[in-house]
Amino acid sequence: MNAAQVDRAQVEALAEAAADGIEFDGFAAETEGEGYVLATEEGSKRVVHAENLDDAAAEYAPYVTNWYFWHAEAPQAEDRWSFLRWLEGADDRRVGERYEALDAGLTREWGQLHVTVTVDDTGSRRYAIRHVDDADAAADALDDHEDPLDARQIAKLDDRERFRPLKTAPTLRTGWRFPDLDPAEAVRTIDSFYPATVANWHREREGALDVSHWRETMERQSGIYGVIETWDRGEGHEHVNWVAESCCVDSQCLKRREWQYDEETDLDVDGGDGEFPCREPCSVVVSAARRWTKLEGEQSRTYEFELTPSEKEQVEEIIDAVADGRTEEIREADVYDGANRYRARFLRAKRFDEAGNLSGVPTDPDASNAEGADAGDAESTADEDEATEEASD
Repeated sequence: MNAAQVDRAQVEALAEAAADGIEFDGFAAETEGEGYVLATEEGSKRVVHAENLDDAAAEYAPYVTNWYFWHAEAPQAEDRWSFLRWLEGADDRRVGERYEALDAGLTREWGQLHVTVTVDDTGSRRYAIRHVDDADAAADALDDHEDPLDARQIAKLDDRERFRPLKTAPTLRTGWRFPDLDPAEAVRTIDSFYPATVANWHREREGALDVSHWRETMERQSGIYGVIETWDRGEGHEHVNWVAESCCVDSQCLKRREWQYDEETDLDVDGGDGEFPCREPCSVVVSAARRWTKLEGEQSRTYEFELTPSEKEQVEEIIDAVADGRTEEIREADVYDGANRYRARFLRAKRFDEAGNLSGVPTDPDASNAEGADAGDAESTADEDEATEEASD
């Protein structure tokens, strides 16, 4: 068992709390006459006079220091307290077993965060946080941080310096660490990386997660987003399935979708396996749905293209690669992959005309080239205005 040591402040706190009785993590203490009774779940029990409490507390040091940490040092907000106990598996390990594991460092993952908890000889916990992909990286290969608010800056851009509009996207940048945080700092750092995830995780565990489903959320939209409320065509919620399949999966978001079409109607697509729940359609989903609402308002047309069977399959491979974000992984020399850059360029050289039409088929076959160009310019301008409007909203 951990070679824990009880200090004077812990003994004094123990004596005060024993007056009302202590029962916590397999440890019990209470006053009896002019002395105290200390006991553990392992069957150990000791009755001591008040003047001998220091010596007795030293014999129960792991239990005393563990009790003291959770009641005097750990944040007392219920969600944060519960989350820190989950990090070290407090409900699954007895104190002695837990202290031995904490000596070496207990690790859990939270999204793309690798969180390690350790304990010192007074029972105080320290927390180290880094990216899961940097779990085995040498300390001197990472940039050290102390301020929990630094996490906000780290989370703004991905490894390619692109802005991350969705903080729970699996694109968190690497190359950093928070090597030594106290309990409150650890939770603030995690909240800065993934806002509200600890609170929602705890609400769900307590059966109090307030879910706002698709229809309820869309009915609240106004202004430029109000158009989404009209998107209820076809068989009920087929379009919302497409939205969820596009955005709300593990490859795109680390949350686990708990919202459905409405309270009575579940969606047909899986909500993912993330540790923390998603309680309502996020702003990224709402913004994408607005654009798709407008696009789905177009009438379908029939186009006839000249493609070989291999070229048809190549178009499908290109769409899959873009949708799954694999284009950066496809090597230039891998010309057997349909989404290979040179394969795609060859297909474009062969099948696009000078106006950029696939197989020479214009998007609007009834319009003249001039009219088509004007329409294209007008649509581009409208799209730019819309994007500007969304960005400023």
